[in-house]
Amino acid sequence: MAAIRSTAAPAAAAHRSAWREVPRFQVRRFAELVMADAPGLAEEILREIQREYPHLPLFPDESGEPMALVGIRRAIEVFVQHLETSQGRPTVPPGVFQEFGRGEGLNGRSLDSLQAIYRMGVRLAWRRFAEIGQRVDIPPPAMYELVDAGYEYLDGLVDQSVRGYAEAAARQAGERLRLQRRLMELLLSEHQRADAADALAERAARIGWPLPGRVAVGVLLRPAREAVAPAVGQGVLLDMEYEQPRMVVPEPGAAGRPEMLHRALCGWSGAIGPPVPPADAAKSLRWAEAAVRLMERRLLPQGEVLYCTEHTEALVLLQPEELIDDLAVRRLAPLENCGPTHGRRLAETLLAWLETRGGAPEVAARLGVHPQTVRYRLRQIRELWGEEMDDPDRRFELELVLRARRLRGTLDAARR
Repeated sequence: MAAIRSTAAPAAAAHRSAWREVPRFQVRRFAELVMADAPGLAEEILREIQREYPHLPLFPDESGEPMALVGIRRAIEVFVQHLETSQGRPTVPPGVFQEFGRGEGLNGRSLDSLQAIYRMGVRLAWRRFAEIGQRVDIPPPAMYELVDAGYEYLDGLVDQSVRGYAEAAARQAGERLRLQRRLMELLLSEHQRADAADALAERAARIGWPLPGRVAVGVLLRPAREAVAPAVGQGVLLDMEYEQPRMVVPEPGAAGRPEMLHRALCGWSGAIGPPVPPADAAKSLRWAEAAVRLMERRLLPQGEVLYCTEHTEALVLLQPEELIDDLAVRRLAPLENCGPTHGRRLAETLLAWLETRGGAPEVAARLGVHPQTVRYRLRQIRELWGEEMDDPDRRFELELVLRARRLRGTLDAARR
C-alpha cells in the first residue's frame, strides 16, 4: 500500500504522499462517515454480487449472518481503521477470506470467479468512498491514492483466499489418498470378507473410480530413495507408501494403456502381474512380487517394467525351486558319473533333442555342432537313461528341469 503506508526511508527518498497531507481532522471525519456507512455498504455490495452471480452459495456463520456479508463488512472496517493511522500495511482479516478460498477448493471451483467478485466489491466500495470524500473535501489526488491502496488491499484478500484454497486442495488430496489406500488394501487382500464385492463397489465409488472388468497389479522398484511418484494417470491406483510401491492398473489391455504406462514409468523398473478380475487382484500381485524377486536375483531382465505374461516360462519354472531341484536330483542322476564338461554337453544335447524331437541334423543345427557328434551323444544318453527316454512323463520332467537350469544360467551344472 505504497500510497498511505508509513515510510522508514530517509525523507529525501520518500515519495510525496497526497493522502498524508490531508489534515487529520478531515481524515478522521472521512473515517467516521465510512464506518457508519459500512453495514449498509456491505449489504449493497452483497446484493450486487448476488445479482451478478445468482448461483453463488451463501453460508451463515455462528451468529446466523451470511459469512460473505460479515467478510465484506470486516474488510471495509479494517481498511478504514488503517486510514486513520497510516501505519504500515493494513492487516487483512484472515478467517473469512481464507474460508472463501477453502470453499471454492472443496467444491471443485477455480478462484477466477472469487477474484472477480473481490474486484467488483472494491469498485463498489470506491464509489461510496468517492462520494464521502467529496462531502468532506478530500482533495482528488489523495482520493486517487486511496484507489491504489484499495487494490493493494485487494491483493491481500486474494492472498488469503489462495491460502485457503491451497489448504482445501491439500486436504482433499490427502483424503483421496487415504480412501484410495483403503480401496487398494481391500483389492489386494488375500482373504476378502463375505461382503467384499459390495465394499469394493462402495470404496471405489467414494473416489470416483469405475470398477473395471479386469485389473493388473504392479510392483515397482524405486530408481532412488527420493524418487518422485510416476505420473501414471488418474485411473491407475498408486500407493507410494510401500518400500516397493504398488499400483493397480484398470483394463490393462485397453487401447493406449501400455503406451501410457511405458512413458509414465520411464526410469523405473518392476513388474506388472497378469490381468485378472478385481476379486482376484491378490493373485496378480503375487505374480508381480515373484517377478520382482527374480529381477533382484538377476534371473529376469532389470532396468525396465516387465509384464509377467511375457515371462511365463521363467515364472513357472523358477518359482518352485525346492520342487524343481528335488526333481533335478532324481532325473539327472545318470549324469553324476560324467565329468563337468562332458556332463554339460550331454545335458545341452538332451534338452535340444527334447525341444525339437528331431533327428541328429536338427539337433546339430540347434547346437551348432556336427551331426555325427550329436549321434554319439544321443547314443550315450540312451545308455544313461534307458527306457525312461520312451516314457512321455519322464521326458516332460527332464525337459522341465533342464529348462529351469537354462533359465538360471546353470545348465553347465546339470550333473550336480
